This record gives sequence, C-alpha cells and structure tokens, in this order.
Amino acid sequence: MFLSVFDMFKVGIGPSSSHTMGPMVAAGRFLDAMRAAPFAPHGVRATLHGSLAFTGVGHATDRATILGLAGFLPETYDQAAAEETLNQIRETHTLRPGGLPELAFHPKDDMVFDFGPNLPGHANGMILRATDAQGDVILSETYYSIGGGFVMTEAELAAGRNTEEGAPVPYPFKSAAEMLEMAETSGKSIAQMKKANEISRNGEVHLASGVKRIWQVMNDCIERGMAADGTLPGGLNVRRRAKGIRERLLAERGTNLNAPHKINDWMCVYAMAVNEENAAGGQVVTAPTNGAAGVVPAVIRYWLDHVPGATEAQIEDFLLTAAAIGGLVKWNASISGAEAGCQAEVGSAAAMGAAGLAAVLGGTPAQIENAAEIALEHHLGMTCDPVKGLVQVPCIERNGLGAIKAVSAASLALRGDGTHLVPLDACIETMRQTGEDMSEKYKETSLGGLAVNIPNC
Repeated sequence: MFLSVFDMFKVGIGPSSSHTMGPMVAAGRFLDAMRAAPFAPHGVRATLHGSLAFTGVGHATDRATILGLAGFLPETYDQAAAEETLNQIRETHTLRPGGLPELAFHPKDDMVFDFGPNLPGHANGMILRATDAQGDVILSETYYSIGGGFVMTEAELAAGRNTEEGAPVPYPFKSAAEMLEMAETSGKSIAQMKKANEISRNGEVHLASGVKRIWQVMNDCIERGMAADGTLPGGLNVRRRAKGIRERLLAERGTNLNAPHKINDWMCVYAMAVNEENAAGGQVVTAPTNGAAGVVPAVIRYWLDHVPGATEAQIEDFLLTAAAIGGLVKWNASISGAEAGCQAEVGSAAAMGAAGLAAVLGGTPAQIENAAEIALEHHLGMTCDPVKGLVQVPCIERNGLGAIKAVSAASLALRGDGTHLVPLDACIETMRQTGEDMSEKYKETSLGGLAVNIPNC
C-alpha cells in the first residue's frame, strides 16, 4: 500500500478539505472531462447531495464548486482573483474556464442543494452535468469527496476505494502489524521505510523540497493566525482568540505565575491559530483534513519551541512517520467526518501527531505504534456536529485538545517499551465500525448534537 506524504498533507484552502477542496477538485476533473469530450458544451449544472448539501453553505461548498468550474484549484488558489471571478459570474451568468467555450451558469438555478437521501457511494456526493444549447444533458459525472481532499468518481469508488496504482514500493505495508514486521526485519525506522517508498516513486529532491514547503505553509499559517484578530465569517460571531491568548502567555513569561499546565495553552494557541485561519478561508495544509489541520502543526511547533534538542532537520522524519499512520487509517477506515464523525478527523490527526512526536523523540517503531493507538483510542466515538455547518464550533478548540492528547499519548508511550494490549489495527477497525454505526445526524450534517442545541443557530 502506498499513500504519499503529499496525499496526506496537501496545500489548500479552508474551511474544509472534504466540503471545499474536494468539490473544487471534482469540478476541475469535470472540466477535463468536458475538454476530452467529442462535443462542445453550452452550459453546466451542479447538484450537491448528503453532507455537501446540509452543511454546504457553511463550508462554502457552492462557492468552491463554482470556482472549480471556473478553473481554480486549491494548490494555486488566489483569493483576490477568486473574488473578481465570482463577481463576474454573478453579473454575466457565465463561466470562462480555459480550453472550453463560454459556459452558461446561473448560480441561483444551476447550483442545487438536494436535501433528499444521500447518494449511494458516500455522504459527500455531487453530480456535475454539461448541457447543450437546448439544455439537454450531454455529459454527467458523479463525484464523491471522501475526506482530506481526495475525490473519486462513481466508477472509481465502485471499483474499490483502495485500489492502488503505480509501481511497487520497497515497504508496502497495509497494516500496523505489517509495518512493525517490516521495521523489525529491515532494521529501519518507520520514517526510513516511508522515505524509501517516497523516493521510489518521486525521487529524493522532490521529497525534500515538498516536505520543506509543507512545513513552511503550516508554520506560516500558525504565524498568521497568531497575528490576526476580529470576528470569523459565517454568522456565528466567533471571535479569534489565538492572538490574545498568545499575548497573555508572553506577558506572563519570567514571572512566578507560570503553572506547568500552561504548556497546554501554548499547544492550543498553535492549533487554534491554524483553525481560525482555516475558518476564515485561508491557506492551510490538510493534516489529514482541513477540519483537523491544526493538530499536527501544533505538535511540531510545541516540539520546536518547548522541547530541548528539537531541530527542524527532524521535521521530515516527523511528517513521514505521521503520514505513514494517516495512510493506515485512511486505507483501513476513514478520515472523513461525514463518513465516520470527528474521530476520523481530529482522532486521526492526533494519532499522526503522536506518532510523529514519538519518532523525533527517539521512539522505537513499537513505541510509535503505541503512541498512535493511545491517541486514536481516546477519540473513539467523537461526533462531527458543526454549529451552523461552520468549521468553527466545536472544531477550533477541538484541534487544541487533539494536540494535547497527541503529546500526552507520545509521552505515555515513550514511558513503556511498546508492549500494549490494544493494537493500532484493532483501534482503527473499531473506529471504522463505530463510524458505520453512528447516526447520520452526528456525521457532519449539522442535524444533531451541538448544532441543534445552541440557541439562534
């Protein structure tokens, strides 16, 4: 099994990898399908289903789909150009993507929120259609945004979500048990095995430069979030808090008022800074999703700023180890809140952060696996119930607590020798089963939980 570190960590835009980035990617794929078609389309329509419909407005799904149909992609997103393009579309009711004729598109009529039953493949489904001059459908494709910015067509999903493509890799582990066995046999760390896999596909230079960019974008996001204040968009009137908390923490340095538990506040500041930026539609890195984007960078920043001996030279090992764990979760369960609740998002992120931290602190493969299991186990059953469909409450604070759990899990695992009762594979399977059994109203539909118990929302 091979999922690249660049699959788990994608540079994109907020507020959601599955509800914002995924639909934009799907729209881009549909443009390619229209370009390859033997006929010239005249117009285009989009229908959102399931969670994409129920929480689409709060997640900017409609906006992302329209921009995707206009030719925008998450990794090269330009906010100023996007605003100009949206204004043009509202005024002219046309799209002008490259390599295609001008397409008729009236946002009010051609962007449909279908609140009926989910499409059969996944809770995050959408159908894109191209029409001729008479309005008849000449091309149609169903897409599923399965979490973390990953998108599959209906046919791809039917063929098998985990169908693997590409040349074999040196260490093709599909489970934590296989990962530990290969590590013992080869004498390599998890990061070394993952690095060998990456290099076999994309080369060492690509890996080094790509990982450097991932951390740069993560850290820039933390810095922007800690410098910004004001109220987040969307109507909940949630105020940014990271800047104010950081300033108070800095003011208390060097005094006798610093209780040991204040280190938790620093972890929360780093994580909340990222997720406040995400909620504002800023540039973030999926880790493994946008809704959980703050956990991994917060753990890295905690390690760099507060742990003696930490060095940026080890960030590659951190991210490779984290990606290995995230890949196992995605391959064997889910990283989608709409499919399995927030246990699949913040829970997976905490497992990844715990594993990465255990690795750079000198943990053995067994200790690293133990750290990931502890972090994931204590998120089991966590629901996804965003108030008003916005990635703000409880999402922003939840990332801070996820980072704290990740650090605690790594520390606890490093106190042992890696021997433990519950294997990571069993925990991942439990998460999958729990998500399958979870009521749909607790899976990113905003039909249950906090979303219906907060007044005036």
